[in-house]
Amino acid sequence: MRRLIVQQPTSQAAIWSVRFSVFALAATAVAIGLARLDLVSPASALTIFGAALCLSLMAILLAGAAAAVIWRTGRAGAGKATLGAFLALAVMGYPAYLTFLAVVRPPLADVTTDFAEPPSFQISFAARKARGEYSPPRYKPEDEAAQRAAYPDIAPVFVDLEAPQAYQMALRIAKDAGWRVLDSTPPNLRGSGVAHIDAIDRSLFFGIPADIAIRVTPLANQTRIDLRSVVRVGKHDFGANARRIRKFTAMAKDFREEK
Repeated sequence: MRRLIVQQPTSQAAIWSVRFSVFALAATAVAIGLARLDLVSPASALTIFGAALCLSLMAILLAGAAAAVIWRTGRAGAGKATLGAFLALAVMGYPAYLTFLAVVRPPLADVTTDFAEPPSFQISFAARKARGEYSPPRYKPEDEAAQRAAYPDIAPVFVDLEAPQAYQMALRIAKDAGWRVLDSTPPNLRGSGVAHIDAIDRSLFFGIPADIAIRVTPLANQTRIDLRSVVRVGKHDFGANARRIRKFTAMAKDFREEK
């Protein structure tokens, strides 16, 4: 005798949770792709990503609603609800990490190794064209106390090299670090002997630009290298500027040890 097996209906909330989370992943991929290819501005890419976060939040809420319905009625869809919540949390993971950094790091967008005279950005035609006519803001002296408290290790780099050799070292490090050199001025031995390098770095996912100024100053028996890193978008760098300067400092140390 045949028995009729009645299949439990699947929770609609679970189904829509998966759909919303997939839409969120797709929107995130589009935002990152457009930003990395420079097809839209970083602000526009972040707006698209904001929509993806809203979709992710909806997916999590639907997964919670599905869990309640499944527990109460015994409907199918637990796996779909779990998948929807997992994908949504994956999208929200990086913003959650940045939120943590925003709490533990000071709201700084500009970090320098020289508070008295922060390295300036070049105003040459090549530099302005490469920056898209964007001009980094002036350093705000009121940021000094916050930077000293948060990043006491950020300091100038001193090397036992002549200014021309130190300039070439700084230029090589900037390129090896993955920064795009916009313009550079070698030491003028008939003048002050100070050299300048302007570069740009981009964040990992959305390619948000950060402008970097490197100044090479000859001293009596060695050469001093100062850096300044400024993010273009937002008032918080989440510690990225300090990481760039630390990276340069570590690479300069390795370079000297190789010699």
